Amino acid sequence: MTKLGRREKIKMSIRKRISGSTERPRLSVFRSNTHIYAQIINDETGLILASASSKTLAVSEGTPLETATVVGKALAQTAIAANISKVVFDRNGYLYHGRVKALAEAAREGGLNF
Repeated sequence: MTKLGRREKIKMSIRKRISGSTERPRLSVFRSNTHIYAQIINDETGLILASASSKTLAVSEGTPLETATVVGKALAQTAIAANISKVVFDRNGYLYHGRVKALAEAAREGGLNF
């Protein structure tokens, strides 16, 4: 099994149990080798309610952990402006470690509850 196959298996296992609703939308994280992306999604309607990424914020300086922290804080500000305070965290098959953990902790500091 490849790394991607393993991640897809974990991702499907997580998505069976987690679903975003109107009251608690899903915060989904995707990380590539160079960027990190986060979206708040209402799975009932299929709409993206808020999003942030290192690409749109044009964060080029600093370590990847610092970049993930900036993205998490920006996502929290966007979510609070859209009257979203409670979310369900979807790590998308990634380990809760490193950049994913930094983004989640920054989002919590920004005011999101999960």
